[in-house]
Amino acid sequence: MAIKRRNTNNSWMSFSDIMTTLMVIFMFIAISYMYEIQEEQKKRDLVFEEFKVTKDQLFSELEDEFREDFKKWDVVLGKDLSIKFTNPEVLFESGQIDIRVYFNQILNSFLPRYFEILLKDKYKNKISEIRIEGHTDTVPARHYDKDPYIGNVILSQLRSTEVLKFFRNTSFFKNLKDEEKKNLQFLITANGLSYGKTLDDNKELTLLTNKKINNQNSRRVEFRIMTKSEKLIEKVIRELGE
Repeated sequence: MAIKRRNTNNSWMSFSDIMTTLMVIFMFIAISYMYEIQEEQKKRDLVFEEFKVTKDQLFSELEDEFREDFKKWDVVLGKDLSIKFTNPEVLFESGQIDIRVYFNQILNSFLPRYFEILLKDKYKNKISEIRIEGHTDTVPARHYDKDPYIGNVILSQLRSTEVLKFFRNTSFFKNLKDEEKKNLQFLITANGLSYGKTLDDNKELTLLTNKKINNQNSRRVEFRIMTKSEKLIEKVIRELGE
């Protein structure tokens, strides 16, 4: 009986040792996992900080360069780095794609200075896309398609393409180095957004304000800068949602 008790005690001690070892292993796993989470959070914080710094720098430079001109041209510079040309007398007549004389003059002044900023070395690896967006009013463009929305997609695409074509024909673009041209061809896109993002009287998105659509304000061209950090932030948000 005494021997059996010793064996039982020895077995119990062995089981205790196993449990202690497992607890230590689990503790190290937990510490390692917490460390990985902290490191991942640091990376995310750096992404968000870089995103903010890049956008703030670009906004500041654009504002300093064009402050007076934007007032004169009736242009809105957004914190999201969008530049809205909304003056209906400057842009396109309803249903038309031809660039008016005054808008021609504005683009000749705006485009070289705009792209000079974006081509700076400090932004070389920070920008993922430069969007030229065409937006229409809600008047159906049925000569392009019987579906009024699709008809205006085509119309707005043609307008944004006309602006891009104008830029490529400027002496500024033609005098760029081949590497700079290739870089811009990779970054610049022309996008037709129809009347999906109409504006109200205050030039704010009607989808957000639920206010009446102002067709004149809605018929516009926008330039929009997308940073590489934005793509990373989108990835982070997707990962958090999974």
